[in-house]
Amino acid sequence: MAFDIGIALTWILFLALFPIAFFWLRRAWKIIVRRDFSEVALRRGEAPPDPAKFAPISAMLNLLGGGLVVLVIGLVLFGQAPYETWSAIAGVTIWCKVIFDFALSRHAHSFSRKAEEKK
Repeated sequence: MAFDIGIALTWILFLALFPIAFFWLRRAWKIIVRRDFSEVALRRGEAPPDPAKFAPISAMLNLLGGGLVVLVIGLVLFGQAPYETWSAIAGVTIWCKVIFDFALSRHAHSFSRKAEEKK
């Protein structure tokens, strides 16, 4: 087995799962336990007018994403999943989390734009 670009990218993906899981689970902890909604549905660094309304959805996304990433890390460390399986789960989880966070932020800010138009 020779070291090539595929092995390097595999290690980069696996090592990147650790900080990803940490940040997503920390964000869920902030929303659920500390009731800190400063990172809920951000759009250009700005929170929506009522972030508490979208906090449960954001917490669920972060908790589910972080939990799946921790599951993938466990599967890899204990040798229970082949490369194709764990990399597919990790990739789909990361992309879905990014897409759903984007959709949530746009949805949360659409209400503020409608309220401004009514004024």
